[in-house]
Amino acid sequence: MLQKLLKVLAAWKEPFNGCKGLSVKKPRIFCYGASCDHPPVADTPALYLKDVMFRYAGTESMVLNNVSVSIQPGEKVALVGPNGAGKSTLMKLILGLEKLESGTINIYGHNAASCRHRVAMVPQKSSIDWSFPVTVRQVVLMGRYVHLGWFRRPSVADIAAVDRAMEAMEIADLASRQVGALSGGQQQRVMLARTLAHDADLLLLDEPLNHVDIATQELMFHTIESLCKEGKSVLVSTHDLGILTVHFSRALFLDKSIIADGPVKKVLTPENIARAYGFEFHKEGELKPWLNG
Repeated sequence: MLQKLLKVLAAWKEPFNGCKGLSVKKPRIFCYGASCDHPPVADTPALYLKDVMFRYAGTESMVLNNVSVSIQPGEKVALVGPNGAGKSTLMKLILGLEKLESGTINIYGHNAASCRHRVAMVPQKSSIDWSFPVTVRQVVLMGRYVHLGWFRRPSVADIAAVDRAMEAMEIADLASRQVGALSGGQQQRVMLARTLAHDADLLLLDEPLNHVDIATQELMFHTIESLCKEGKSVLVSTHDLGILTVHFSRALFLDKSIIADGPVKKVLTPENIARAYGFEFHKEGELKPWLNG
């Protein structure tokens, strides 16, 4: 039972490992609640990747090969590519869930290990144990662990942040419900509310649109747009190419390395799609339905 509890908590909580740069010296288990003494470096990207390389232990093939990307504060960027392209792995590297083989990952001008408190993630739904007995409010409160720390009671400010996040995602009336009893769309709203409660500067969303209703999709994009207007940066991994021209101005096409980076219509060309997905468009206009015009 204890092993299952630890495993589930590891999936639910954000991975705030690494206490470098924390202004309060504490044992590693208590580093969640400390504050970082590294302010953002002026005129630096929210996320900077340079020559990132990664392969899983015991394998020879590279999962990511010389990936270099910069995302500026306030940017909303789509991350697209086929299955196995390395999209989820890239997000795990940014969060420190996987160990970087070589290359550089900086967040607001600092090594990622010292500034992961500035990053929050909405993981893929399939990575969450929805049968674990926690309520909506308890899950959203997990977003405050980076500020709260272990074994500490939530402050008035923490409770207020949780309430605002639930209201923003229109789930306040579900606060006492078990997350496992919710619909897929409601569960995804809960996970985004947890991320809002974190109040991070860089948000990573891994396939957030899978199996959610249109109303939830629109609410998510409205929320993302508002966050970007506040200067926060958002990277969204998705297979749904049809929504890109509507909700994004920039796309990264990843297939172990960056195939293309730029405006959506210049990135999602027939040539790039053929290279990544293994099929071709033979007639003019065949790509149009994929991009909603």
